[in-house]
Order: sequence, then C-alpha cells, then structure tokens
Amino acid sequence: MSSLLLNASHNLCFKLSSSGCQWQPLLPNNTHRVSFSRVGAEKQGPIAALASAEQLVWPSPSDETPFWKRDFPSWNADSDVPSDVVKDSDPMHVIHVTAEMAPIAKVGGLGDVVTGLARACLSRGHTVDVMLPFYECIQRQQVVDLELVSTYNSYLEGEWIPVNAYRGVVTGIPVILIEPSNQFFKGKQVYGGCYNELEAYLFFSRACLEWMQVTGIQPDIIHVHEWQTGALPLLYWDMYHHLSLKKPRIVLTIHNMEHYGECRQEQISKCGLDGSAYATVEKAVDDRTIGHNPERLSLLKGGIVYSNAVVTVSPTYLKETLCSGWLAGTLIKSRDKYFGILNGIDTTMWNPATDAFLPAQFNAHNIEGKKLCKQYVQRGLGLISEASGSGNQMPDAAPEVPLVICITRLVPQKGLHLITHAIKRIEELGGQMIILGKASDARVESEFKHLADLHNQGPSIRILLLYSEELSHMLYAAADMVLVPSIYEPCGLSQMLGMRYGAVPIVRKTGGLADTVFDVDEQSNHHEMTNGFVFEGIDEGSFNWALDRAFTYHREKPEEWTGIVRRVMECDNTWNNTAGKYIEVYNSVRVA
Repeated sequence: MSSLLLNASHNLCFKLSSSGCQWQPLLPNNTHRVSFSRVGAEKQGPIAALASAEQLVWPSPSDETPFWKRDFPSWNADSDVPSDVVKDSDPMHVIHVTAEMAPIAKVGGLGDVVTGLARACLSRGHTVDVMLPFYECIQRQQVVDLELVSTYNSYLEGEWIPVNAYRGVVTGIPVILIEPSNQFFKGKQVYGGCYNELEAYLFFSRACLEWMQVTGIQPDIIHVHEWQTGALPLLYWDMYHHLSLKKPRIVLTIHNMEHYGECRQEQISKCGLDGSAYATVEKAVDDRTIGHNPERLSLLKGGIVYSNAVVTVSPTYLKETLCSGWLAGTLIKSRDKYFGILNGIDTTMWNPATDAFLPAQFNAHNIEGKKLCKQYVQRGLGLISEASGSGNQMPDAAPEVPLVICITRLVPQKGLHLITHAIKRIEELGGQMIILGKASDARVESEFKHLADLHNQGPSIRILLLYSEELSHMLYAAADMVLVPSIYEPCGLSQMLGMRYGAVPIVRKTGGLADTVFDVDEQSNHHEMTNGFVFEGIDEGSFNWALDRAFTYHREKPEEWTGIVRRVMECDNTWNNTAGKYIEVYNSVRVA
C-alpha cells in the first residue's frame, strides 16, 4: 500500500472501498491522506464508479481553475513488485543514461519508455539506475529521498567543471541527477534553455562516465537513448575503457531516426575527444554532408557504430529504417547487432482502475466509470450544455456522441493535414473531437491557434495548445476513439495508452502502429486480436474510410463496439511483456 497526500480545497478526493476507488466530496481546507494499492488492481473485482454520482463536483468551462489543474494526489507510484512477475535467474546492473524520464522530465514518449523499461527490469530482479541531467525545471518534491552523494569534476573545453551528483527515487525507480556548476540545463523547460544544447549533452555524456569512474561503479550495461547521449559510446570505448571502466557494455535505443545529433568536429573536441578522428564514413561523418564545407558529424551515427547493440522501438520500424533514410547503410552494416523491440506502456502510471487523475475508475470488466469520465470531460470543456447539470448536479443523460481525441506533438511526422481534416470530417459525422498538443514551429502553432479560435466556442471541437499530464489521463479515459494518423511512427504510445483506457484506435499502418493495431474488418486477422481501424494511404479519402467505419460500429453495432472496447483494454502492451527481449539483448553483449 502507498500513501498519498491530497489537499481537498477543490472538494475532490478518492478513497479505497471494498469495491474499488471512488471520488467523494471532502470538507474544504482539510488535508486528507488516502491509501490505495496499485498492484493487481484489475483483479480486485467490480469497480464502483461512484458512491453517488450526484456527489461529484462537476466542472465548468467558466471555472477560474480548469479542472485538470486542480490539486491531485502525489505522482509517486507504488514501488511494490507484482507477485506474478518471475525473477530472472542471472540479475545484472543496468544504468540508463537519458535526456528524459517520466514524470519529472518528460517531453515525449522517450520519458515514458525509460521509466517503463526501468520499472519492468526492477520487477524482474535487476539493479537499475537512471542518470538524468538535473534540469532546473525538475520539481524536487517529485524526487523522494533526494540527497547529494558525490561532488567531482568533469571535462569541458580545457577545464574541469565541478559537478554535483544527487541520488533519489522517482515512482519507485532509483535516479542519479547530474548537476554541473556552469549554466547547462538552466531554464523553465527540459529543452530550449539559454545554453548550447548539443554541447550540454556532450558534457553530460562524459560527466556520467566520469561519475562511474570516480565512484568505482561498473554496471553490466550502460543503456543510452537517442542522439543526446550518442557520444557516450565513443567516449567509453576510446577513453574510459582504457582507464578504469572495463566491465560495461553499451546498448543504444533509437526512438526516432529523425533526430541525428548533427555536430561539428570542434564541438566533439570540447568534451576531450579528437573530433577529426571521427570524420570518416566508417565512424561518425554525416553522409548527407560529404563534400560540403564543412562536413558534419552525427552523434546518432557514431552511437550506432560504437555501441555493442542497437535497438529501435518496433519490428516494423526496423524494417523501414533498413530500407530508407541516409542511416540505412550504417544500419545494414550493423544488422547483426540491430534489433526491433516494441515499446510497452507503464501500467503502474497508466491504469484506469487506480488512476488518481480520473473522476471515476474502471476496468475491462466494469466500464461504467468510463461513461462518467466522458461526461466529466465534456462538461468541463463545454461539450455538454451548462443546462444539463450544475454544481453538484449530475448532467442529464447526454446523447451518445462519439468522442475522438488526438494527443500529440503538432509536427509534420504526426500527419498534420489529416488532423486538420479530421476536425471537419468529425463535425460532418456529428461527433466531437479534442486535440491536445503543442507545436515547436511558430507557423504550425499559428495555424492551430486560428483553428482553436474558430472552433473552441462551438459544440463539437476543442483544440488545446498545451501539455498536461493530468489532462492526458482524463482524455484517454473519456475518449471513445483515439486518433494517430502519423506519416511515420517508430512505435507510438498514444494508441497503446488509448487502448489501456478503452479508447479504440484509428491509425495509419506504419511502424509500431502496424505492430499494435489490427483492423476489425480485415478478414486475415483473427477475431480475438482485432482492436481498431487502420488505413494505409496518406490522403483524406483513406483516412475517411477508417473513421467512417469506426463511427458506423459505434452507432449501429453497439454490442460489437462494446466487445472491441473490452478487447482493447485486455491487450497486453505491458513492459513486462516486452522487457524480456531487452534482457536477451543485454545478455547477448554483457561480459560473463
């Protein structure tokens, strides 16, 4: 059991009853401690959505504080290990070196993957640490037992920079936070601070190895992620392995081949390596720049060449990367050490049966709470009329309008033209749509801001240009369908998270989407594995074909739709199902 503190000034809390988790009003200005068990929650039997639905304080779009910004229980997940997870016979020590970790430093799926994989390996009996920059934006209260454990120096451009290393625990996972004394990692968000990002991650990569050397810690595996830590394999094999670090072997996971870590020779040299030594086709030269002045290096390519094993995040994406893109040649040469392993989802942090952010919990065997979550979100965003209930009054039964959500970064990869088309098409079909996401490009942000101004006061569309972990949970729980129309998608977590919460996926057949979603109308699919609606083209007609079929099932085949919802909630996309393949890769390269 784990205990959480909740300030009840917003009149909402949940308690554990014999039948499940419930929301109930609490007296203002009291602080209540609530306890709940996350382990085996789905096996505890039927869940009561509410003791009395009328007791719920229903949100309104006119509320001074939006409903997703209210106080919620601490984000500390229970670190207890599920009893049905079998321990591996030969445990090892794995250190993840990463730029992101959910929930304390999450921008995209990378943070979720690191946390989920780390937790799964811990549950199998391995020793796991996550090394992360101590970004200024990290909220210290999210790190349990935070303490300074080491002060040492690491190299940058001819100088030795003092570094603090802190140790703590985040949602049950040991973390080591690296804090340089210069201005690296200062700012209000994970990326985009007022420092040279590439040089900061070069420094971080060396500082992690330097910490292992000065502390004498030698893990079996150093698992690096994305271009940000692509220099670590170079630093390890060409420097630290010749010093005192002999035992570790390096595994690189590529989460998105779009990000190459383009780098000048002199920038590599700042971390103590000779940048010119890597300016060859066999090592790290960026093939796209050959013959240009200047030629560039790629940290991702260098990481591929120097790592003992390379993993990407789905079997289909592996095939796609071997067939196209400028790194295909490097990956083909590395084919014997290149693996495609599908990501999982962290079912400790994403569990509709225990989710602290939901107004009602539910599971595959009792989905009544999902209907209340839908009404709650619709009411809070003005998609149900204020006249259908106010204050503590439950809204009148709303027409069963299909609700589609799209939670995504607003970047071209995600199929922006299909997302904007979906707004029009869903309105035509009489449905509702909620888009949650942010754009890094000012022109894209401006386009969606215009769409928000156009639609957000209407009855069917809401476009929210923001990032909110809490609202993400609520939207997945409220949704009938989750839309992922990506042009390419290495793995994709949104479709798996949506399924976990009973939202039926509508996806384009690419990458990890093709590995996780199987069309209900495809006769070659076994009925028990069909779980969504799939289209292949990138045109609006192909998309309409999938969306229209989903709406037809929802409206005209209610029993079949309910069966699909239960089926998607029972899909096993857990990390426990996937981590074993990572363990096999680790064992294939570790020193006996």
